[in-house]
Amino acid sequence: MSYNEAFMARAIELSKAALTKPGTEPFGAVVVLDGEIVGEGLNHSLANLDPTSHGEVEAIRDACRRLGRVDLSGADLYTSCEPCALCVSTMAIAGIAHLYYAASADQAGQVLGGLSRKARHPIDVDHLRKEAGSPVAERDMPAEQHMESQANDVIVSWSRMKQEG
Repeated sequence: MSYNEAFMARAIELSKAALTKPGTEPFGAVVVLDGEIVGEGLNHSLANLDPTSHGEVEAIRDACRRLGRVDLSGADLYTSCEPCALCVSTMAIAGIAHLYYAASADQAGQVLGGLSRKARHPIDVDHLRKEAGSPVAERDMPAEQHMESQANDVIVSWSRMKQEG
């Protein structure tokens, strides 16, 4: 499928809700499959007290619920702003085929960078990209592994159960 201005206009229209709706931020998105919007989302991180409640993630959640599945292979995502690493990861997991975005992350960062932490849910996009793409031993956040064999036993058991069932 190719770019459709009406879908981008809808994503931007969703982002405008943040101008009047407390606890939201101006990032809207829609998931499109076979030429129809199957999911919509607006950033509700502050309203939901959920740092993962980004517009793209919310649109994917909505699409999955509406379609009754977690595989959105072949779907396109239109968003009012270039997605962060969290959203890109979610898109990849869901099988989004193509991304269309309006404002760039740099443009949004320049505008939002001057706001206080209280006024917004701040994200260091560059740091998030680095952390999300790095092996656990190379991340800034300290991490330790414990009880790996017990956890792996559960994964092995679940896998066998799925193979047999």
